[in-house]
Amino acid sequence: MPSRRSPGLAQLRPGASLPDMKASVFVDNNAPLVVEELTLDDPGPSEVHVKWAASGVCHSDVSVWNGKLPLPPPSILGHEGAGVVVAAGETVAGFKTGDHVVGNFKPLCGDCFYCNSGQSYICEQSMMLGMGRMPWNRGDGSKLMGAIGGLGTFAEESVVHEGALVKINNDTALEEAALIGCGVTTGIGSALFAADVQPGSTCVVIGCGGVGQAVVQGCRIAGAENIVALDLNASKRNAAQEHGATHAIDPSKGDADALIKSLTNNRGADYVFEVVGTSALQRQAYDLTRPGGSVVWVGVAGMMDETSLPAAMITLDNKRVIGTIYGSANPRTDFAKFIDYAKQGKLDLKGMVSQRIGIHDINEAFTAMLEGDVIRSVVIYD
Repeated sequence: MPSRRSPGLAQLRPGASLPDMKASVFVDNNAPLVVEELTLDDPGPSEVHVKWAASGVCHSDVSVWNGKLPLPPPSILGHEGAGVVVAAGETVAGFKTGDHVVGNFKPLCGDCFYCNSGQSYICEQSMMLGMGRMPWNRGDGSKLMGAIGGLGTFAEESVVHEGALVKINNDTALEEAALIGCGVTTGIGSALFAADVQPGSTCVVIGCGGVGQAVVQGCRIAGAENIVALDLNASKRNAAQEHGATHAIDPSKGDADALIKSLTNNRGADYVFEVVGTSALQRQAYDLTRPGGSVVWVGVAGMMDETSLPAAMITLDNKRVIGTIYGSANPRTDFAKFIDYAKQGKLDLKGMVSQRIGIHDINEAFTAMLEGDVIRSVVIYD
């Protein structure tokens, strides 16, 4: 099989698969990803061939890699991408060569109960649409799927279901648009849609990685008066303050409860967002929330984890515990809204990019994320 770079946008050849492209392959839990040359199937009906320009490295990718999210190897990780359409089969949305797109890691069918009820982020066909195809071919003849939404943005190119893509204007910087595919939408949506943060409120954000930074920005956009950022890492606390946090605390040293009580006449916070995904912090979020307030669980805990809450007091204190996937956002409409926020200067995307890396650097990006050294690493493709 010849080893060639993928063809240009107007130079596709017919055949069962497209020429070689590189991908960083997830081969086993906790083992280094391995860069391989793969071939890619042609797109069929309802499918789109995308050449990615950029991909964020998200904590959910790490969670699959280390087994916290039990999706089996081998596969291709990466789900926070933006790129350009190379070719498309017949699609309802009419995707065509040259369209700029952002990946939607919760593919939507557009026809199920949830899609028709304004909750496409829990489309009942999503998993099948995303993971029901294995378009990448290895040298030994085996095939690979994209582990999250079928997107596989740790490959230079992908073939995905059209419901996993959202078209954007071609004047949008793809490096920045990539972040909208997961972290930004999850964070801002959690504040604006899941919690419906009100002006003048007090918000607390526990965990200030990429998604947490977006939650902070969402609370600021919503008009919160106080935004308290909790994180062990000083650089993340500083970044949170740059993005709109009014207070930042190292929870190992500062008394978060005392500060929050001082800001709220001893009531507690109106909204508390847990963005790490651990039972202990989910409970802390509940305890920091005032009676009548909202506890928002954004981080994904282990699949077998459970969190204990005081059953009587949930009722007596009238607290709401809200779970949210993708920030309860609808990608087909909300991606464009968030891009407009960035163009208007309301949303800082550039400031969320800690480093730009190549496809061979993803293992180091995983390490940097686990050690708390980055907000977002972004893979840049040629």
